[in-house]
Amino acid sequence: MTAEATALTHTAGGGDHGTPGVHAGRGISNPILGMILFITSEVMFFSGLFAAYFATRAHNQPWPPNNCGEPPLAGCHSFAELLDPLGLILVATIILIASSFTCQFAVWAIRRGDRRGFVRNIAVTFVLGVIFLVMQAYDYTILFGEGMTIGSGAFGTTYYTLTGFHGAHVFGGVLMLGVILYRGLAGQFSAKHHDAVEAVSLYWHFVDVVWILLFSILYLL
Repeated sequence: MTAEATALTHTAGGGDHGTPGVHAGRGISNPILGMILFITSEVMFFSGLFAAYFATRAHNQPWPPNNCGEPPLAGCHSFAELLDPLGLILVATIILIASSFTCQFAVWAIRRGDRRGFVRNIAVTFVLGVIFLVMQAYDYTILFGEGMTIGSGAFGTTYYTLTGFHGAHVFGGVLMLGVILYRGLAGQFSAKHHDAVEAVSLYWHFVDVVWILLFSILYLL
């Protein structure tokens, strides 16, 4: 075989150009493309929820509604008091934001072939995601105890719909992180083979951004 033929064969079918995880010469990988398309559909889904929330809010004033009556019932906490942005939910928000950083640290680690750093950071991300879910569930129990349920008018319905769907997405992300962690412990990822890690990190950053928007809209505005 001539040198030219050997070079053509190497370019067409061998070398790094045919290796999953190496993007040069082959464009975006299927796992990452699939995740981008999925996130795009999720953006439209949450956009619809946000639109419904603002439409409901515009037609129900004051917002949050005064559920304690006039004069206020003794011992009653209004919805505005219950949704304290400086309470437990702020800690949960900080934890979720921190998990986005550790997730990106894991991506950077596996890109440079640091498997130990990757596993360590993805494990921390997984744990932080679980802690966020536990704190959100605990926050729900507090709100239920104060009488704020999904049946508490338009406000209660929209609040639990938005936060509940987001919680379901976080739960899905935690499952993905668990799978990635298991595969990482099994040594299945390397600097050249980590497309699944990149895809899951995109999803995790997405749920983080959605929560920041939810926190701002529900607790601050």
